[in-house]
Amino acid sequence: MESFFHTLEVELVYQCRWATQAEARQALFGYIEGYSNRHRMHSALGYLTPEQAEQPMIG
Repeated sequence: MESFFHTLEVELVYQCRWATQAEARQALFGYIEGYSNRHRMHSALGYLTPEQAEQPMIG
């Protein structure tokens, strides 16, 4: 879990500044749902993306 927060900080938080909390919240949601959970390789999945790992189950 700590490595997730480190990656989040390095890839998003340290790279951006937001004018409001709502903008920050939206950016965090977009990062987690749009990138981290769908396109980022995960070691627990054998370094596949979640989409790649789900393909054998779907097809």
